[in-house]
Amino acid sequence: MVKHIGILTAGGDSPGLNAAIRGLGKAAIDGYGMRVIGYKDGFRGLMENRFIRLDGFSLSGILTVGGTILGTSRDKPHKMTVGNKILDMTDVIVENYYKNHLDVLVCLGGGGTAKNAYRLAQKGLNVITLPKTIDNDVAMTDITFGFDTALGIATEAIDRLHSTAHSHHRILVVEIMGHNAGWLALGSGLAGGADVILIPEIPYDIGKIAQAICRRSKSGKHFSIVAVSEGAMSVENAALLDHAQKRRKNASNEEESKSAQDEIKEIMAKQVNHSMEIARNLEKLCKLEARVTILGHLQRGGAPSAADRILATRLGTACASLVEKEVFGVMIASDGDNIKPVPLEEVVGKIKLVPLDHQWVESARLVGTCFGD
Repeated sequence: MVKHIGILTAGGDSPGLNAAIRGLGKAAIDGYGMRVIGYKDGFRGLMENRFIRLDGFSLSGILTVGGTILGTSRDKPHKMTVGNKILDMTDVIVENYYKNHLDVLVCLGGGGTAKNAYRLAQKGLNVITLPKTIDNDVAMTDITFGFDTALGIATEAIDRLHSTAHSHHRILVVEIMGHNAGWLALGSGLAGGADVILIPEIPYDIGKIAQAICRRSKSGKHFSIVAVSEGAMSVENAALLDHAQKRRKNASNEEESKSAQDEIKEIMAKQVNHSMEIARNLEKLCKLEARVTILGHLQRGGAPSAADRILATRLGTACASLVEKEVFGVMIASDGDNIKPVPLEEVVGKIKLVPLDHQWVESARLVGTCFGD
């Protein structure tokens, strides 16, 4: 019997998605004689049964292209906006899965996509996920595709800012993506020679950052580069957030839980312009001009790097092999030089944070980088 595969891309776009689609599609079609369809715009397309048939022609020429030919969205099967309502559309998705005679649904995405795929697996569907995100924060895999490309882009941005910082004797604060994990800011900061790196895993003291920059000024280095992860927090805000999260977890009634949730929202609202706040404070404390550069979506745009093309292709082709062997309910992970399936239940609800004793952190400290702690 010919096997039928459905593919979708969900969450934020990431370099390497098209390479993974191509790797999976070509291996499945040419290597195993399978039929492949691609759902448009993530889980929403699956719910609305909008798909295209993937063949040699549609897969040709996409290896080097950024983004995703299928489109993406952040819709969740169990919380999907339909008209003016938010509805659980899981049963509709299950119906469409069987209507198209699928043997497996392959979901390309990050931690949120893994959760949504796992929910569908609990409804009896065969699912496989491939880990992508520029944040590199998916659990149980060494690396996610998209990270290497974004790392290169952020590093190049820091490289380019050095000349301006040096010429104008300025502090340049560079905001880099990463809400929960600091891999991208840490890696690009280390590779780009940032003088200060601020990541979510290490709450910072603005006074200690100022002291480090002032020491540089006194030694004749009248400029500094500060690489800041989106999710980096001051010691004070990190303590407030931790307290509020514990309050919510231990709340004895709905009123207490709502109060704690409101406090969490208030703390997170302060994070929106935190890079600007860091720059203003350092300008006052160090008596140097400070400017902010927010890289934003530039980090996940454009053609994927060679490393991401290779990783995405390896994951995609490995996926086709697992479908042939009927291994389902797994995420396909990078494990050193190998690729291995990991049960989805070991992935969902977890996040891969930067260990405080990670080699990148230790190396950065040894070359004099300040983490604000």
